[in-house]
Amino acid sequence: MITRLPRLTSKLKRSLLTLLLLLAANSSIADEINFVMWKPDHPEVWDRILSDFERQTGVKVRVEIGPNSSTAAHALVSQKLKNADPDLDVFMMDVIWPSEFVSANWIESLYLFFPPQDQADFFPAAISACTIEGKIYGVPFETSGGLLFYRKDLLDKYGFGPPATWDQLVEEAEYIVSREQSHNPALRGYCGQFKQYEGLVCNMQEFLLGNRGKLFDDVERKSTIGFPANLHAVRYVRDKIIGKVASRGVLTYEEPESLHVFIQGHAVFLRDWPYAWEIANNPRESSIAGKVDIAVIPHFTAGDSASTLGGWQFALSTFSRKKTLAWQFIRYMTSPSVQKTFALETSQRPSRRSVYNDPEVLSGNPHFAQLREAFEKARPRPAIPLYPLYSSIQQRFYQAAIVYPDSSLEALAAEADREIDRLLKLMSEGKP
Repeated sequence: MITRLPRLTSKLKRSLLTLLLLLAANSSIADEINFVMWKPDHPEVWDRILSDFERQTGVKVRVEIGPNSSTAAHALVSQKLKNADPDLDVFMMDVIWPSEFVSANWIESLYLFFPPQDQADFFPAAISACTIEGKIYGVPFETSGGLLFYRKDLLDKYGFGPPATWDQLVEEAEYIVSREQSHNPALRGYCGQFKQYEGLVCNMQEFLLGNRGKLFDDVERKSTIGFPANLHAVRYVRDKIIGKVASRGVLTYEEPESLHVFIQGHAVFLRDWPYAWEIANNPRESSIAGKVDIAVIPHFTAGDSASTLGGWQFALSTFSRKKTLAWQFIRYMTSPSVQKTFALETSQRPSRRSVYNDPEVLSGNPHFAQLREAFEKARPRPAIPLYPLYSSIQQRFYQAAIVYPDSSLEALAAEADREIDRLLKLMSEGKP
C-alpha cells in the first residue's frame, strides 16, 4: 500500500526554500575565514597560493589588505581586537607585537596546534619572539634581520675580507676611504639608521648585544641599559662611528636615506635589512649593482654577532569562531612547500631553516646562505607589553648619548633605567 504525502502549500514551499537558502548561507559562512595582511609585493603569487588552499580544503579565505607600515597595521588590527571583532580570524603580526597582544588577551595560545617538535624547523629567535611565559602565540612566516652590506669590489681591491669585528670594520673603512676619496670625495666608511625612531633601537641593539650586553633582566623584570658592556658599546658608537667612519648625517637617516647613500656609491659598508639586496643589485636603481655582498653583523672582540630580529608571524584571534579552520590555513601557509614557493617566486625570506638548504632555492637565491647564518644569530627585542613606550625611552637615550660627544652616558642610562622600571611598575599595577 502506497501512502500519499500531502501536497505542499505555496506558503510551505516558500518557507522550506527560505530555510534551505539560510542553511546554505550558514554552511558557506562556516567554511569561510577572514585574514588581515599587508599589501603583497607579488599579488599574483598570493592569489594562486590562496586559490590552491581553497581548492584543497573547501575553505574560502576573505582577505583584507591593510597598510604596509607596521605602525599603521598595528592600529588597524588592534582596533579590531579591542572591539572583540568575531569576523577577524587570522592576521599578520610584527615580531614586536606578541607581548602586548597576549597581555590584552587578544591572541590565542597555539600550544594545542603547534607543539615543540613542529617548531624545531623555524629559526629559534622567531619562535622566541612568539613565546610568552612559556606558551607559543604565533607561527613565523617571513624572517628578517640586520645584515652588513659591503662593497665587495673595494674590499677585494685592497685585499680585505668582510670584517668580523667592529674594530676591523673601522680599520678597513678608514683605509679604503683614504685611498678612494680623491676621486670620490663623498665616500664614507659606514652608513646605518641612527635617527630617533625604531630603527635606531634595532641598530643599537646589535652593538650592545654584540658586546655581550644585556638590555633587560627577565628574572627581576628590570631594565639594564646601564650595564657596563652596554655603555662601552654606546661609547664606541659615539666616539668611533658617528662623525668618524660615518658622517653625522646618519643621525637623520632611516632605511631609505641610508640605502640611497649606499647605492649611489657613497659608503663602503651599510647596515640594513634583507630587502636591500634586490635594490642594491638592480642596475636600474643602483650604481653599484653586481659589486655588493652581505655578511653577518660585526661584533666586539669579547662578543658574538647579534642581528636584530625582524619579520612577520601568523596569529589567531582570541575572538575567532573558526579557530580550527584558521589553524588549517596557518599550517598550510607556513608549510615547507608553500615557503619554498614564496622563496623561489618572490625571493621572500622563509621562516623555515630547511628551505635555506634546498638546492633549487639556493640556485635562485645564492645569498640565502648568508641570510641563514645571520638569522641563526638573530635576537628578538625585549618582550614588553607596552613596547612602543619602552622603545620611545630607549630612542631618547640612544639619541642623546650618541649626538653629543661630551654626554654623560652613565647619567643618561640611569635615567632611562628609572623610566623603564617605572613604566613596568605601572604596567604591573594595571595603570597605563
